[in-house]
Amino acid sequence: MRQLRGLAMIALRKLALCLHLLRGVLTCALLFPWCGARAREDHIRRWSRRLLRICGVELELMGAVPETRRGAMVVANHISWLDIFVIHSWHPARFVAKSEIRGWPVVGWLCEKTGTLFIERGRKRDAHRVLHDITDCMLQGDRVCVFPEGTTSDGTDLLPFHANLMQAPLSGGLPVLPVALVYVDAATGQRTTAPAYIGEMTLLQTLDAILRAPPMRAQLRFAEALQGNDASRRLLAERAREAILLQCQTDMGSSPDRVMTRASAFATESEAGPDGQRVSDALR
Repeated sequence: MRQLRGLAMIALRKLALCLHLLRGVLTCALLFPWCGARAREDHIRRWSRRLLRICGVELELMGAVPETRRGAMVVANHISWLDIFVIHSWHPARFVAKSEIRGWPVVGWLCEKTGTLFIERGRKRDAHRVLHDITDCMLQGDRVCVFPEGTTSDGTDLLPFHANLMQAPLSGGLPVLPVALVYVDAATGQRTTAPAYIGEMTLLQTLDAILRAPPMRAQLRFAEALQGNDASRRLLAERAREAILLQCQTDMGSSPDRVMTRASAFATESEAGPDGQRVSDALR
C-alpha cells in the first residue's frame, strides 16, 4: 500500500510539472511581450521556485552572497538540468547553451524566450559573436551564467574548466562570481547524486530519480567575487575553479558565513535573513 501511495504521489507531481510547464509557455507567449526586464525576471524567479517546490527541492544560499544589482558573470559547476532553475530562483540569469538546445520541443523555445545565449560549438566565428553578446549583456546589468566544465558530473568531482568564455568579463572589466552547486539530503545533510544528469541518462530518467528521492536542499555556496584586472582568461578560469572546488570540499554545516537556512520555494514575505532582509528580498 505504501508503495502504491508513493507511485501515486510521483504521478501527481509529474502532472503538476506538466501543468507548470504549460504555465511557463503561456507566460512567455502572453505576458513577456508586454513586460519590462524587471517584471520578466520576477516571473522567471517565481516560476523557477515553484518548479523546485514540485521537485521537492529547497534553495539554500551560503557564503559570500553577492549584491545582485550589477552585471557579472556567474561561474558554476554543473550537475543537472535542475541547476538552471536553482540559479534562477536566486537571481534570474542569461545562460550560455549549445545551439542544439534551441531545437528541442518546448524547452528550446522557453530557453530562447528567457534570454538564453546559444553558441555553435566548434565554430570560432560564432564564439567571437557570443563573447561580444555576453559582454554587452553584462554591461547592460544582466547576470550571465556559464558552466565552464562544458558537461555535467555527479557532483563528487570538479572537471577542468574551459577558459574561452572568461574573456568576456575581462573585456568588460566585470566581476566573476564563483558559486558551487551542492545537492544534499534535506534530513541528513549528506550529499546526494539523485539530480545528476550524466552519461547515457535521459532527462526523464533524471526527473524520475529526483521525484523518487527524499526531499533535497540545493545549496548555492558563494565564494568571494573575482576581478580580472591583469589576469589572463586561463588564470581567471583557474582561480574560479579553485574557489568553487574549495566551496565544494568545505563542510558548511556550522560555517559562520551561512547566510540563510532553508530559504526555499516555500519562503514567505515574513521570513528574514540575519541582516534583517526578508528572504524574498535577499533572493532578488
